[in-house]
Amino acid sequence: MKLNVVPAKTGSLWVRQGIRAFWKQPLALSGLFFMFMACMSVLSMVPWVGGFFALIFLPAASLGLMAATREVDLDKFPMPLILVEGLRSGQDGRRKMLVLGLLYACGFIGVMGLSALVDGGDFAKLYLVGGSLDMDTLMKPEFQNAMWLSLLLYMPLSMVFWHAPALTHWHGLPAFKSMFFSTVACLSNWRAFLVFGLMWSFIFLGTTLGITLISGLIGDNDFAAMALLPAMLMLAAMFFCSTYYSFKDCFTSDVIYA
Repeated sequence: MKLNVVPAKTGSLWVRQGIRAFWKQPLALSGLFFMFMACMSVLSMVPWVGGFFALIFLPAASLGLMAATREVDLDKFPMPLILVEGLRSGQDGRRKMLVLGLLYACGFIGVMGLSALVDGGDFAKLYLVGGSLDMDTLMKPEFQNAMWLSLLLYMPLSMVFWHAPALTHWHGLPAFKSMFFSTVACLSNWRAFLVFGLMWSFIFLGTTLGITLISGLIGDNDFAAMALLPAMLMLAAMFFCSTYYSFKDCFTSDVIYA
């Protein structure tokens, strides 16, 4: 395994590759992403501990989407079982992935806990437990501060775990070592990841504005409500596809990518 430092423009390449891979197998990748979302939602519905267990399995599930993209990249059809690819690599691999998931869940709960110091836990409760969000709550300065603090704290957490599931699964690294190399890779390639993040932000915002504009032009407010959700889910699936290419370019291995 070798760490690569790529130019900033590579970030835009990852975005294009992810979109291109999605449209090679749109039905399969959409279905896998919906299964991913459904599994996380069902786990989250379990009282008290459901949200925590969903967080534990999130790294393994995101690895499954990366593995599905790799199958498409190799001109293969991704089967549903690929979503649990990270938990099917033997007892040692499964243990490493679950340790990684436990560390991620604890890190995420820590982020929410720090945000609770700002608004008394309203934002954390809404995110972890669910519930309805009214305008009065949304407009509270404390709630907004907690939301922005959570976003700020989640960025380094995301960096630590961005490549970690793939490094654990495909390179057999222990959880802590994979987290270390993931952090180093993201910091070393921060310019490419900045371009990557900005492009996806523009794509999501542009799509939202486009659908809203079309809805206004045709005079049908229901159109935006019906079109936004599937559009956002498709874009989210493309985003997860593009994360595979960020890993592929940040790390090279003659064994895996020969």
